[in-house]
Amino acid sequence: MTETRRVIIVTDGDVYAAKTIAYAAKKVGGRCISQSKGNPTFLTGPEIVKLILKTPYDPVFVMFDDCGLLEEGPGERALMHVAEHPQIEVLGVIAVAAKTHGSEWTNIDVSIDRDGQISEYGVDKSGIREFEVGKMTGDTVYCLDRLNVPIIVGIGDIGKMSRKDSVDRGSPITMKAVELILERSGMADERKKSRTEDQNFI
Repeated sequence: MTETRRVIIVTDGDVYAAKTIAYAAKKVGGRCISQSKGNPTFLTGPEIVKLILKTPYDPVFVMFDDCGLLEEGPGERALMHVAEHPQIEVLGVIAVAAKTHGSEWTNIDVSIDRDGQISEYGVDKSGIREFEVGKMTGDTVYCLDRLNVPIIVGIGDIGKMSRKDSVDRGSPITMKAVELILERSGMADERKKSRTEDQNFI
């Protein structure tokens, strides 16, 4: 049977995002494809898939970034290839808000503001709640509506938001988004069961 990997997509790849996602992956016992960082993304979709399939544990966090390019840039082309690959199961997307040069936006299922509140409204780059229900403006979000994924969670600029999401503070906004995705996918229950079995075995 062909092995599959379960992936969480993150639509940002700058140095702050890379540091935050590496932290989140470690906290939940997953893996971060550190080579997927970049502003913009410089690896191709097939190159990223090869790296994902080499990882020993789920979930696998992968970053994609278009560096403000309008419509479908290199990050989104790579994202689409990864998301549509038969050996990849996308658990969810962390859609990162940004100030784009145009009006690039996506539908989201929920957002998490800079205070950690879950909302049906979008958020801006600073993690402040906006006024449109179910929509958010971002950079590498142009193609997200074409994906068949369980959940898209909108957050502000990952690892930043006036230091409210800094790694020094435990990246609470990003971690809440990750936990939401894991809960929706059922992986949170799997992790609890695994920990219980390990404790019982000991």
